[in-house]
Amino acid sequence: MTIELYGIPNCDTVKKARKWLDLHGLDHVFHDYKKEGIDPERLAGWCDAQSWDVLLNRRGTTFRALPDADKQGIDRAKALTLMAAHTSLIKRPVVEHPGGLLVGFDAPAWEAALC
Repeated sequence: MTIELYGIPNCDTVKKARKWLDLHGLDHVFHDYKKEGIDPERLAGWCDAQSWDVLLNRRGTTFRALPDADKQGIDRAKALTLMAAHTSLIKRPVVEHPGGLLVGFDAPAWEAALC
């Protein structure tokens, strides 16, 4: 099974997720947003699979630091533009696996989907 984990290496949640994958013997490929960015088509696909509202991290400092005009009137197109420009706005981690897509780290959900 091919598992691709997307995130930022110094994010505590991503660290927990990587540790969880290792403890369960699940090989994965790590994609670092900070170094590699995100392909806009892949990001759009995630929004199709989940929802842009699920993927957009409104709780972090990056969102809070945005100008008020960027925070208002967010729709799918605007969310995609913001997340592509500021990858820290993408909720972490995102996991692509043969059965679908996981957004955020939830051990029971990951257990059901990946084990």
